[in-house]
Amino acid sequence: MITGDIPLSRYRPRQRLVLPEHHVPAARFPAVDAHTHLGRWLSAWAGREGSWLVEDVTRFLEAMTAYNVHGFVNLDGRWGDELRANLERFDERHPGRVATFCHVDWSLLDSAGPDALVANLADSVAAGAAGVKVWKDLGLEVEDTDGALVLPDDERLDPLWSAAGELGIPVWWHIADPVAFFDPVDERNEFLELLGERPDWSFHGGRFPTFDRLMEAMEAVVAAHPGTTFVGVHAGNFAENLGWVDRMLSTYPNLHIDIAARIAQLGRQPRAARELCLRHPDRVLFGTDEVPHTGESYPTHFRFLETADECFPHTDDDPPMFGRWPISGLHLPDDVLLQVYADNVRRLVPRLATAAGIATPTTDGGEA
Repeated sequence: MITGDIPLSRYRPRQRLVLPEHHVPAARFPAVDAHTHLGRWLSAWAGREGSWLVEDVTRFLEAMTAYNVHGFVNLDGRWGDELRANLERFDERHPGRVATFCHVDWSLLDSAGPDALVANLADSVAAGAAGVKVWKDLGLEVEDTDGALVLPDDERLDPLWSAAGELGIPVWWHIADPVAFFDPVDERNEFLELLGERPDWSFHGGRFPTFDRLMEAMEAVVAAHPGTTFVGVHAGNFAENLGWVDRMLSTYPNLHIDIAARIAQLGRQPRAARELCLRHPDRVLFGTDEVPHTGESYPTHFRFLETADECFPHTDDDPPMFGRWPISGLHLPDDVLLQVYADNVRRLVPRLATAAGIATPTTDGGEA
């Protein structure tokens, strides 16, 4: 008998379902993680402000080979001296293993104008940046001098988006967080526990654009700049609506997606997620967005991509803050796995085309 009410925060049901389980300690084919944070940009978020998230790069790369992961897109380059420090630490000392992306200094828009943004990007590419990461601060934080948020489809940014294509670099774009982060933080919000702990992740209210407005801005930019390659990270920034993502991929050949930090959402709709990968096998990239990057989440990602296992945890966290639900695997065929794990990102980021340990595998898992 229950002797009293049990708060949701204490509810920890044990799953009693008995199903086949597969432990996948290493990727079936050599992989490149297309979404990693190896530098110092997010060190404060990880509780290590000012420190490199990867302290010993050689040891880190050796450890990752045990997972059959051999290349990394490092999204922490920023610009100027910080970019150069990342490039020296990762790209120059470990050629073919790490490709560092820059950011754009948005403060230049007001202080010096759109041409200064283009010059900032061009300087970063000249220094060695392999691509540019555009974060959600554009649209949610970056303001004009009058205090208005700058949205990504602001016409003043058109030269920047065009410049990325002219400079021959891809844009990895995180424009919005999960849809529920834009909903009221109440009993109907599927991320109520998470947002209760991280209220700064809530973008509900008149100060912020709606989620739909941000998606409109993303589509407008991708459509207006067909010569620029975009990767909509986090499952195209709309993992809750794969019909929308499928339409975008079908409409805009310059758009790709990664799966970073979204297997919780993708794994609760495995048939739709699998169909998306099968329809667009050359447009989906493997990535994790693990901070700090330890590789501990890799076996779960591999199990999700490679097996037909049902109803398994998407994280070891208790409770699972990114969703109190289990996920099921996609069981992708080998030809699709080859593209998702490495071929697609190596095509978009040529610096990783010679990633150590990656040859051209055959469909039986050997090397050609």
